[in-house]
Amino acid sequence: MANQKIDITKSSGEKVRFSIDKLQKSLRLSGANETTVQEIVKSVQDELYPGISTREIHNRAFALLKKKKSVYASKYKLKKAIYELGPTGFPFERFLSGILHYSGYRTKVGEVLQGTCVSHEIDVLAIKNGTLNIIECKFHSEDGLNCNVKVPLYINSRYHDVKIPLEAKKDKDFEDTLGWVVTNTRFTVDALQYGKCMGLYLLSWDYPEGDGLKDRIDRLGLYPITVSTLLSNREKDFLLERDIVLCRQLLKDSFYLDHLGVSNGRKERILGEMKSLCVM
Repeated sequence: MANQKIDITKSSGEKVRFSIDKLQKSLRLSGANETTVQEIVKSVQDELYPGISTREIHNRAFALLKKKKSVYASKYKLKKAIYELGPTGFPFERFLSGILHYSGYRTKVGEVLQGTCVSHEIDVLAIKNGTLNIIECKFHSEDGLNCNVKVPLYINSRYHDVKIPLEAKKDKDFEDTLGWVVTNTRFTVDALQYGKCMGLYLLSWDYPEGDGLKDRIDRLGLYPITVSTLLSNREKDFLLERDIVLCRQLLKDSFYLDHLGVSNGRKERILGEMKSLCVM
């Protein structure tokens, strides 16, 4: 099938033409060298068939990368690892707060603000350069679900309810406010159009172009612990329950691995993986 044009099936059910370029790009972002990238592309191409799912292609590429080097596989599975922060969405809010913290923001999670009409629990508050960013997250724990226009509509109304009391404060440590909508998937065209029209800051998996969630994570080396190929699901859940969301946090608080009863040899391998992922 290597030289034939093949239609593949996305998680949404949509049929699209298989793109070698997209596969190569995602493999290169894992850190794999060009020889490895081309070997995996050839193997995947040889196994294609009409209607194959993007998940099957991803799983096959992941398995081949893991054989080469586990850290490549960890970076390659980033999108899936974000879904694994669910299903409540709270670890995703912590994760976003961590990304912003390491980008120079002062952040708080789950603060309650009094609006003009009612009080609101805000997912993340982040201050930088005199602007208080009021951030609401829309987390999806499965692939194929995009963020539609109803989300920024709802979040915009919450933002404007808290904006007036905030800006009227006399002892405030900020000059301006800005409402954010953040999702781990993608925005629909209407959601983007409405959000931009209302002056909201929109952040998704791949938006803004070149500065979406994926770009920021790769650039800062801020991977969630769920990318690990060495930690079990039970161990990941244990760490998430204790607000250890970033690989960088586990490096700092490695004693949690002792709480899990991890052997010294395995602990060393896990921390080695964490260090490799944190290299920017």
